[in-house]
Amino acid sequence: MPKIKAVFFDVDDTLYDSTLQAETARKNAIKAMIGAGLSLGEQEAMKSLKHIVKKFGSNYPRHFHELLKESGHDNNPHIIAAGLVAYHNTKLTYLVPFRDTVPTLLSLRDRNYKLGVITNGLAVKQWEKLIRLGVQHVFDVVIISKETGLKKPDPEIFRLALKEIGCNPGEAAMLGDRVDRDIAGANEVGMLTVQLMKGRRRNPPKEPKEEPDYVVPDLRDILDILEKEG
Repeated sequence: MPKIKAVFFDVDDTLYDSTLQAETARKNAIKAMIGAGLSLGEQEAMKSLKHIVKKFGSNYPRHFHELLKESGHDNNPHIIAAGLVAYHNTKLTYLVPFRDTVPTLLSLRDRNYKLGVITNGLAVKQWEKLIRLGVQHVFDVVIISKETGLKKPDPEIFRLALKEIGCNPGEAAMLGDRVDRDIAGANEVGMLTVQLMKGRRRNPPKEPKEEPDYVVPDLRDILDILEKEG
């Protein structure tokens, strides 16, 4: 096997705890909306909000408007604004890297590995995360689905990332939390694959193409893997 020259990372639940961030932000938003006049209990409101997020997608900008509509409220700017402020304040508070994220990335860079990101999502939102995490300058290549028209697990987004960074598949590793997106797509093109056991979607493989080469509890474990791979 060729020596690994490049390491690619997912963003959410890989570089930082996006599960904790989203759940806490939604809970605080619900509390603020109830305080501003939303006539639902916390559990009922949270259940409804999760249904709305699933229905419209996490990037839909009017989740709280839909929550008011589902609960029989008229459009109330006061309630919506209370939710938005609480949500975004909490979101920024929890947008911090895992404890070993920055040291690991710097160690990899110091060892002359090329570093990249392959992530699904809106370009501005994903770049905002990297900038607020303070790691945007560490990466040689950042590939975001909405910018490319490709989306994990499509193997073409991994091939694009490899082309951009200048490596063959056997010279690159992919580290992410989701076997259905990060691992399956990277496996298909022949990359070394590492599943990080973080977040709410750290599910076991359901089929052979989702089997990672390694499963690790912490980001820093990639250093030992690369040493082992030579």
